Amino acid sequence: MSAASAQPRLAREGRRRGRLPLTPLIDVVFILLIFFMLASSFADWRSLRLAVAGPSGAAPSAEGAMLVDLRPEGLRLGGAAVSAEAFEARLAARLAAEPDLRVLVRPAPGVDVQGAVTLMDRLEALGVSRAALMAAP
Repeated sequence: MSAASAQPRLAREGRRRGRLPLTPLIDVVFILLIFFMLASSFADWRSLRLAVAGPSGAAPSAEGAMLVDLRPEGLRLGGAAVSAEAFEARLAARLAAEPDLRVLVRPAPGVDVQGAVTLMDRLEALGVSRAALMAAP
């Protein structure tokens, strides 16, 4: 056998050895994909307790409660605009005096649901145990 005829055969064998079968590779990638899909949590599911109107359909009474108006431009207490920091300070002072304070949140038209939920979450984090949503007048 001559050296010239042996060289193409070696080149063909080298190409065959260098090729990887794709089927096992695809299987491994598919198994990894399924593993990470099952092991991951894509949503943070939490419950939010809301006070709802009684059987008579009446709105909760605002007597003795802190009424918070949630507007697209921010929060209002007693008709006056307040910053988030001032609201939290006033709420902490009221909670110190009245640990069982009721807070009524009245979202205005144009406020998105996420804004109301964020405020309700913040109230719960600050220690308010009795919070309710009211319909806009």
